[in-house]
Amino acid sequence: MVAFGKKLKERQIQEWQGYYIDYKLMKKKVKQYGRQIEVGSIDRKNVLKDFSRMLDSQIEKTVLFILEQQGHFASRISALGKEQESLLAQSYLSKITELREAYRGVGKDLLQLLYFVEINAIGLRKILKKFDKRFGYKFTNYYVKTRANHPYSQLQQVFKHVGLGAVVGAISRNLSDLQDCQGSYLSIYDQPTLSLQDPVVDLMKAAADRLNHSTNFLEYLGQHALIMQEELPTPEEEIVDDERYHFMSLLLNLANTFLYMVNTYIIVPTADDYSMSLGAAPTVCGIVIGAMAVAQIFSSVYFSAWSNKSYFRPLVFSSICLFVGNIMYALAYDVNSLLLLISGRLFCGLGSARAVNRRYISDCVPLKIRMQASAGFVSASALGMACGPALAGLLQINFKLHKITVNQDTLPGWVMAVAWLFYLLWLCLSFKEPAREIEETRIAQEASGSVENEEMEKGLAKPFLSSSDGYKQDEDDEQECDASEEAPKVSHGAAKSMRSAYKLLTPSVKVQLLIYFMLKYVVEILLSESSVITAYYFHWSTGKVSLFLASIGLTVLPVNIIVGSYISNMFEDRQILLASEIMVFVGILISFNVVLPYSVPQYVIAGLVLFVSAEVLEGVNLSLLSRVMSSRLSRGTYNGGLLSTEAGTLARVIADATITLGGFLGETRFLNFTLVPSLLICISSIFATFYTYNSLY
Repeated sequence: MVAFGKKLKERQIQEWQGYYIDYKLMKKKVKQYGRQIEVGSIDRKNVLKDFSRMLDSQIEKTVLFILEQQGHFASRISALGKEQESLLAQSYLSKITELREAYRGVGKDLLQLLYFVEINAIGLRKILKKFDKRFGYKFTNYYVKTRANHPYSQLQQVFKHVGLGAVVGAISRNLSDLQDCQGSYLSIYDQPTLSLQDPVVDLMKAAADRLNHSTNFLEYLGQHALIMQEELPTPEEEIVDDERYHFMSLLLNLANTFLYMVNTYIIVPTADDYSMSLGAAPTVCGIVIGAMAVAQIFSSVYFSAWSNKSYFRPLVFSSICLFVGNIMYALAYDVNSLLLLISGRLFCGLGSARAVNRRYISDCVPLKIRMQASAGFVSASALGMACGPALAGLLQINFKLHKITVNQDTLPGWVMAVAWLFYLLWLCLSFKEPAREIEETRIAQEASGSVENEEMEKGLAKPFLSSSDGYKQDEDDEQECDASEEAPKVSHGAAKSMRSAYKLLTPSVKVQLLIYFMLKYVVEILLSESSVITAYYFHWSTGKVSLFLASIGLTVLPVNIIVGSYISNMFEDRQILLASEIMVFVGILISFNVVLPYSVPQYVIAGLVLFVSAEVLEGVNLSLLSRVMSSRLSRGTYNGGLLSTEAGTLARVIADATITLGGFLGETRFLNFTLVPSLLICISSIFATFYTYNSLY
């Protein structure tokens, strides 16, 4: 992967070169502080003071240039506005085309300024992160806290852009008016939901939205997939070679995602009944449900590695594992074997190809539709989660076919086995393996590129350089920062192991992964124990449990529409994150059975609050995670998506194990026992969020 400093230099506008934040200078300064602290020539207090002043000076230089450019754009738009009034008053419609081209010219120049601001914002975030890694300070916390909310904050000018937004709006409105001047009285303010007709306006709006982290529904939903994008923007859209993109193959990946989620949750309403029919306690359903997640912990790694070489073969293997696993699950009833039942679920978990599905979208889908594909991935998961329990509720049949029993317990296995068989045939007939030559070229280019200082990017365990090797590291890293910007021979690109990936995690990333673990744990407890809880307290049938689970599953898309289209544009992600965690905490408290008799309204309200809050939390959590995570985790086998998947899968395993352990305490204490860990983990995540709040910027 090419170093950030080199990428920044390549994408700078030469005429504006003196106005960019001097990332290379500040990086040298960070290394200089390391040497000075080691020899005792400067203390921590003076380091903070000196570096703060340097940052203030760099930001002020950039902000004043932005304001100066805003003035130029305002003058040009004002002059064009007067010309527009004159032309329309005199009905010189023939010159409107020229005027529109003039507005487009301003728009293209403004787009360059928007990219200028975005590059500086990214550079500022990276140097703050680098400083914290190097010295073990919470410098970002201090700097953001003291600068962001000050009435004269220049830091806010880099991250919030009211002035630039007004310029974008002026160009958009005037271009729209010129296009509709033949008689339409509507403006962009009357039709805010309609797609903008001029390409340059779309580009400006997209760039401005990125600066303010404004999202629409598709973008917000797509963030759940944690498919990390190129960190530095470019005015020219980088599109994956069309030869690597095949719509049917993408559809097959999404179908795999959907069927796997159906397979995961189709047994939840009947797992307790199935366990009892084999002579086990109903709470053994925790082991039955969780067995799939246990196997997924391992399958995610080898599928992620396998996708470096092929996409087709892993999907074939996945389908075969799931076909065999479901046959085993269905046959366990007549064999009367709990071991076969659990083994069948383990086989199903070994077929989890979500890492392949995610990698295919990241590597083989053109950038212009990648967000839609990511949203499709998340939607397929959400629909599968809702359809699984709903389908189980419909499978209320009981008969024998020769010596094989077909009932509500075994039908989920038979139905999914048939579904995976048909999917396997469709896969073999329609999937197109992408050309690997292009991918190998990209990997080779990444391997030859330079990267940040190894000590910094590895996430230092020590606050200061404490050995003579430290000087050599600094000298080597200086080669990256000299005028030639030549790459060192050794590459430190994508993480090569889970251990090296873990070393890249900053405290902010670890907190985000803890939050992800918490929300998956809470949701798994809610869903997996639903059949046991409702049977004991309310005597619900399988159909009622299925209806309840399907109903809360169907809230996923509406909730994401509301949050993605409205709430995320009104509040900062970190504000929504903290509020969602508190609501999860409230939902857990409501769920406890303490004094009053446990009632259906209490259970349903608590379940909705928990599930909806966790869904909101997942979106903003992964959005923040993609911004604070090292760019070295965007590619390769051990990527950010794999880490989040492993964290979520581990949470499900522990949650299902908790349910099984709770069964030993008896049904009267079972509910509260399973909720206590959820409460403790939730409280821990809230405190951890407060600890890193100002670094989530």
